[in-house]
Amino acid sequence: MPAVVVTNHGGDVPDFEGKITIYVIICVFIAAFGGLMFGYDIGISGGVTSMDDFLKKFFMNVYEKKKHVHENNYCKYNDALLQLFTSSLYIAALLASFVASRLCTKMGRKPTMQIASIFFMVGVGLQAGGINIVMIVCGRIMLGIGVGFANQAVPLFLSELAPAKMRGALNICFQLFITIGILAAGIINYFTSKVHPHGWRISLGLAIVPAVILLIGSFAICETPTSLIERKNLDEGKATLKKIRGTEDVIPEFESIVAASEMARQVKNPFSKLMKPSSRPPLIIAILLQVFQQFTGINAIMFYAPVLFQTVGFGSNASLLSTVITGLVNVFSTLVSIYTVDWAGRRILLLEACVQMFLTQTVVGLILLIDLKTTGSLNHVEAVIVVVLVCIFVMGFAWSWGPLGWLIPSETFPLETRTAGFAFAVSSNMLFTFIIAQAFLSMLCHMRAGIFFFFAAWILVMGLFTLFFVPETKGVPIDSMVEKVWKQHWFWKRYMVDADDEEIKEQVHPHVK
Repeated sequence: MPAVVVTNHGGDVPDFEGKITIYVIICVFIAAFGGLMFGYDIGISGGVTSMDDFLKKFFMNVYEKKKHVHENNYCKYNDALLQLFTSSLYIAALLASFVASRLCTKMGRKPTMQIASIFFMVGVGLQAGGINIVMIVCGRIMLGIGVGFANQAVPLFLSELAPAKMRGALNICFQLFITIGILAAGIINYFTSKVHPHGWRISLGLAIVPAVILLIGSFAICETPTSLIERKNLDEGKATLKKIRGTEDVIPEFESIVAASEMARQVKNPFSKLMKPSSRPPLIIAILLQVFQQFTGINAIMFYAPVLFQTVGFGSNASLLSTVITGLVNVFSTLVSIYTVDWAGRRILLLEACVQMFLTQTVVGLILLIDLKTTGSLNHVEAVIVVVLVCIFVMGFAWSWGPLGWLIPSETFPLETRTAGFAFAVSSNMLFTFIIAQAFLSMLCHMRAGIFFFFAAWILVMGLFTLFFVPETKGVPIDSMVEKVWKQHWFWKRYMVDADDEEIKEQVHPHVK
């Protein structure tokens, strides 16, 4: 395989040699199953909560409202416990991400992924074998811990494993596998919905497959050189770096990682370091990207796509089939991001998608506002138009805010605050995923078509934020972001002056805190 030489056009940043080896591809493929676990759960929960057998066992009042001929279209699924079934996972993942941050630093990225898969398998067992609401919610919580650990470790693993020139494409494999998981869940739900009365158990139980693959496969992959060097395993770190780069000439990159690790070791409390002004640029962007990612409305659509399509007039099976269609769009659009992110850059994908998502959310809102009353449904043509617009919306999200919401935070923190900073990113994602999952059905009931205008307004805000405050990071080595990105940005560079002052003070007065 020809070498892919990693080059950068910044003056004082060294060029690191490297190529994408077969071993790296295997490592990326196995680790990305952590994303497939997450995606499968996103896709499966919405389908299961629309299955009559599941509702009759755990949510009889929702089942009765659903079957009531004259029930309000926008409110028939509005139930706090039903929303808790979906959203409890995310509050557990939020808390777990901070524990996972510590483990990533102390034990490494690989063991954290292994622990994630174990928690996930326990959660699957509790859900698939659930006999009451307490049992399945406990299962959701265990799944949430697994998701929190996996979402903390996998993007960091992929970013640290990849050479700078290919970092975007390899990291986006995490999001690609999330979309594959969502698609697989949609297909499985379509068939298991016809298996009575335990089709929902099959849907939930099959979530164990990606967790088992991640656990078993993790024994065949390496730890990242950065994690090894950070934990003072220098010889193993250098050997691993040679293995994944496919070259003996790794001294410049090795020395860069060693220097970053030495700086990281001087920081005794990375969470305290994150509160300093010099850490604000990557922290603010990491958190806001997660908030904005959720307020595009994507998870509202992915969680409740079967519910949404039933609301606009599709039958139960037709709505599940429509979910499969959006899942296919999601997967293939993520592939677009893999091929474009490292040459077009991050910003252009984010900005283009904001325009696309704003227009589709607005038009869907207008159609529902004008033609979907509290009872009845849209006519067939309008319902098909809504599905097409949802697909266009998903398309824009899948090649931009979906993958880049994970990529940018995983590549912009310096090593001394990387796991702590990314924990804030993961926890912010889980917090706002929880908020949307818990609130969406109630919002749909009270806001009706206005919910789409609500999300469109947020998309406008995030587009403006991206335009002015999100820097371009393509091709920059992961340990050179401060010099090449933050100190060069028109706004964020003012915070980097504080970083220089802090460094000078520590050199002149090393014992003064």
